[in-house]
Amino acid sequence: MPSDTLEPWRADFYRETMKALDEERIPFMVGGAYAFEQYTGIARDTCDFDIFVAREAVPEVFAAVESRGWRKELTFPHWLGKVYRDGAYVDVIFGAGNGVAMVDGEWRAHAERGRVLGRDALLIPAEEMIWSKAFIMERERFDGNDVMHVLRARGDRLDWDRLLRRFGRHWRVLFAHLVLFGFVYPAERGRIPARVLRALAGRLAADEDGAEPGLCRGTLISREQYLPDLRLWGYRDARLELDVQMDEADIARWTAAIDEAADG
Repeated sequence: MPSDTLEPWRADFYRETMKALDEERIPFMVGGAYAFEQYTGIARDTCDFDIFVAREAVPEVFAAVESRGWRKELTFPHWLGKVYRDGAYVDVIFGAGNGVAMVDGEWRAHAERGRVLGRDALLIPAEEMIWSKAFIMERERFDGNDVMHVLRARGDRLDWDRLLRRFGRHWRVLFAHLVLFGFVYPAERGRIPARVLRALAGRLAADEDGAEPGLCRGTLISREQYLPDLRLWGYRDARLELDVQMDEADIARWTAAIDEAADG
């Protein structure tokens, strides 16, 4: 369990955070290593604690923690806040850094129950875990291995219709992971329904979404690696499309944090 190597003072803070949200009746889910272990059986050493809430619940979360004397921070207004106490912090996640996989009511409607640090809690759904992780393809971090492990463990139980709908016109990202899954686990290919693969292969053959001249969607999978495409060659940034929850100020702040992360 992630808690096996967790310092007691951190674990106490994480439990107190969950207790505070329960007492204030603020709906939340736990993600990160705790949900990942429930779905895959893989335990990780981690000092991170991720709670997921709808965007509209963030002010309630911050009010609840401030009333207890803890510090809050809206780190990135389009997807992430933090709560601090005595050197520990909790990530308050209401979307994704690329502005695509935003937390909505379906996350909670399909969440699974689990035990987290001795407390009952809802865990983010496996489908939404795949949806959010599938887009993380940075030079320093690639979550494709997590997607592979969730598919291996849950492929025959996933709500594939919902997952396809979640990816929407970004279906090529999902298809890429499914093709890679067949390479990683040759004997497990049957865990991915044939109808799903046929449907996506058909879209690819038909070039269903068509060409969009001058558009670069690389920024949806890496905040850094496709910046030259925008700056040198004038491609349009897909993060400014209507179905992506980012604006130019969000993009500027998210880009500036690249150097901060490297310095850290």
